[in-house]
Amino acid sequence: MLWSAEYLKTHGVPSARLDAEYLLAHVLELGRLEMYLQHERPLTTRELDDFRPLLKRRAKREPLQYVLGRQAFRTLDLEVGPGVLIPRPETERLVEEVLGRARARGRGDLVGLDVGTGSGAIALSLLAEGPFERFVGSDVSPAALDIAVRNREALGMGGRLDLRTGALFEPLRAGERFDVVVSNPPYVAEGERPGLAPEVVDWEPTEALFGGPDGLAVIREIVGGASAALGPEGLLALEVGVGQASAVAALIGASGDYQDVEIRKDLAGKERVVMATLAAVTNHRGG
Repeated sequence: MLWSAEYLKTHGVPSARLDAEYLLAHVLELGRLEMYLQHERPLTTRELDDFRPLLKRRAKREPLQYVLGRQAFRTLDLEVGPGVLIPRPETERLVEEVLGRARARGRGDLVGLDVGTGSGAIALSLLAEGPFERFVGSDVSPAALDIAVRNREALGMGGRLDLRTGALFEPLRAGERFDVVVSNPPYVAEGERPGLAPEVVDWEPTEALFGGPDGLAVIREIVGGASAALGPEGLLALEVGVGQASAVAALIGASGDYQDVEIRKDLAGKERVVMATLAAVTNHRGG
């Protein structure tokens, strides 16, 4: 284990020892604790042959989640891989906030829209934990949707998550309305690209990361289009980048389509979620 951790460390991999442990546990099909209990057991030739290619992939700074092909997200174990954004803890916070608001509705038949669904993490978590009857998930990336389909089927939610190819609201049908529109949109400003880790900028899909010069280009489109997709008392909930919450809240307020704009913090105390309810006058206008 020491040699593999040192190998990753020389290639600049953060948490090199921990990553080496995860990779070896994956090859041995053991939990990390189980692996420690067998620490004196020599590896077979086949196990070494399976382990080395994974180690080399991680040394090239391919994300650990891609190498393992999995990522835990709230109560779910999801497939991930090249072409799909890796679900992150900040997005778990977005789900938590939506769950709270959804449960307060006192209904068990809510319908949601996940804009830019990626792996399906948000929609599938809300279906698994919340009072949602069904979800629509849209994404411009066929590669991401392929993974979302596999996650959907693995979780037995084929009849509850409708996955559609297209940008933002394009895949919606005439007259469709939702109780919740939720999104973890691309919000990284282009100027931040040089400061990103190789695992992010060299591997994760560009279209899921970058939101124009100020990071708000896609968020503006979502704010502008969500009101037409929301039903009475509909909730718009967005994950945003650090330092963006006030600007996004101002965008939502300036649209005149929403009321009760709220900013919520993540577990690190950073403002990362912005939510608002469709204003009654807007809903009346929309039919």
